[in-house]
Amino acid sequence: MDTLSPPTASAVSPPPPAPVAIQVEDVDFYYGPKQVLFGINLQIPRREVTAFIGPSGCGKSTLLRCFNRMNDRVDGSGVRRGSIRVEGQDVHSKDTDPVQLRREVGMVFQKSNPFPRSIYENVAYGLRIAGERDKEILDRRVEESLRGAALWDEVKDRLQDNAFGLSGGQQQRLCIARAIAVKPSVLLMDEPCSALDPVATFKVEDLITQLKQEFTVVIVTHSMQQATRVSEWTAFFYLGKLVEFGLTTDLFGRPKETLTADYVTGRLV
Repeated sequence: MDTLSPPTASAVSPPPPAPVAIQVEDVDFYYGPKQVLFGINLQIPRREVTAFIGPSGCGKSTLLRCFNRMNDRVDGSGVRRGSIRVEGQDVHSKDTDPVQLRREVGMVFQKSNPFPRSIYENVAYGLRIAGERDKEILDRRVEESLRGAALWDEVKDRLQDNAFGLSGGQQQRLCIARAIAVKPSVLLMDEPCSALDPVATFKVEDLITQLKQEFTVVIVTHSMQQATRVSEWTAFFYLGKLVEFGLTTDLFGRPKETLTADYVTGRLV
């Protein structure tokens, strides 16, 4: 990674007036004594796709995991200044139940992680944990979720087969179906295509553009081409700071910051 100092100021403009799903205000985040996010301010629009880009280690995945408090699982980590609100709810409030938060803010990881169960039970799992026992409702929601993940036609005749029998791309779409089955308001994706071949990547990217009709989608990606294909908004991070945020077409075509221009043109790696 480049050894330049972190930018000391950002010409970051919030999106124009529009419904905001996630609001980040002055967030500093630490892993133990090490600060990894510095004064992040960001407003993520509802039911659109926002991409996080930047070099490895710049803090984009850390911020993503703050939205559903996945970082709580790392001892000594935490937000030490600022606030994060998802649909108006302060995620770090003492009144916020992390389990409920993770139902509202679903997550799809870099490597597909289906459970060693049937395709059906993978999708129904979150619903069962939430207390749903009605088979008719479970059947309907499983089908709806698999259709929503563009997987139903491929698996409808083998729902009781083990999920490990699916291809890598199908497993990732199954994980998306599992995440949307509990009807979250936000769907987080941490490099969801990095382990997939081009054909599977195309299917997942096409799915992402459809998911925004129902969900706010935030995707971390190392592929700038992917960001331009799937997102309306892009945030560029560098050394723990948000350098620039705006419409994807503007950030790639008319970046305001020199650092952004250097990154999107390949001069900064």
